[in-house]
Amino acid sequence: MPAGQSVTGKDRMRPVRRWLWCVAALVAAIVLVGGATRLTGSGLSITEWRPLTGVLPPLSDAAWQAEFELYRAIPQFQIVNAGMTLAEFQVIYWWEWTHRLLARFVGVAFLIPFLIFLWRGRIDRALGWKLAGVFVLGGIQGAVGWWMVQSGLVERTDVSQYRLAMHLVLASAILAALVAIAESLRPRQESPVAPRYRWIAGLILALVFAQIFLGALVAKTGAGLTFNTWPLMDIWLVPPAEALFPIVPLWKNFFENVLLVQFDHRIFAYALTLVALAHALDAGRVAPHPAATRATILFMLVTLQAALGVVTLVLVVPLDLALAHQAGAIMVLAMASAHLARMRVQAERL
Repeated sequence: MPAGQSVTGKDRMRPVRRWLWCVAALVAAIVLVGGATRLTGSGLSITEWRPLTGVLPPLSDAAWQAEFELYRAIPQFQIVNAGMTLAEFQVIYWWEWTHRLLARFVGVAFLIPFLIFLWRGRIDRALGWKLAGVFVLGGIQGAVGWWMVQSGLVERTDVSQYRLAMHLVLASAILAALVAIAESLRPRQESPVAPRYRWIAGLILALVFAQIFLGALVAKTGAGLTFNTWPLMDIWLVPPAEALFPIVPLWKNFFENVLLVQFDHRIFAYALTLVALAHALDAGRVAPHPAATRATILFMLVTLQAALGVVTLVLVVPLDLALAHQAGAIMVLAMASAHLARMRVQAERL
């Protein structure tokens, strides 16, 4: 009997799938607001982690002044924003508060329906453990977020790029897991595909995660504000080794040298586009199989995302394009995850 169907053929798991897709949309919203928080320099505006009492923003002039005084005590204010007024502080505070409020809301939006579906028998033991694992990842993500903020409260004027990249990749993993689980509950109406299609789809998903990680490094190191030409990086198509690896030890160049950070992001973008193209052409041989359609859509999304990245770079990262580029990454990730999940059936050669 196909997964997600009863004896009568009714799709009993449709409400569960819709719920998971709604939660995935909320996670995507958190990622976008997080991107806006970073781009507006708002991430350090709330200097304490109050999981319960932090739900309420300052409700009086005195409360606002107290929050402002906490911010005035950290290096970011003293070195970067020394002339900031209370009104200007309130702008960045609202971005960070909204980001944290959404994170709390997604936890509630996940947990309550999960318990209801579990009580009603819509979720079996195997699925229950998967979803419980996603919820635990969400809790870890909250802790990682605070760990990231802590890195910018004492000695730095911003957060660590290592911790930011971990924070973004973990959020992306939660989003991908929600999408994959939701799609795995869809009634299987497709014929099996050859193993190579699933392997390449898995490779594409891995490359998407790598690009998201590298994108976080580009954003945090300010690499997107340098070398704003394409296809050359200023005068180079491939920069010389002495420019790519000037930092000792060598491994630090991959995370702290803005030239190498941006170059890696470009190279992975090219690789992802080529692999997605090859996959779409290969899958097209089994048309009209749904996998072929999804592979084509995925390639189109990857291509549009790459083009948007180039435009964002050349225009020196305006806020609206930077957010659109981050939204594009979320769309590519969701599509790649759904595509792979739909093909995880018993493989047989066509």
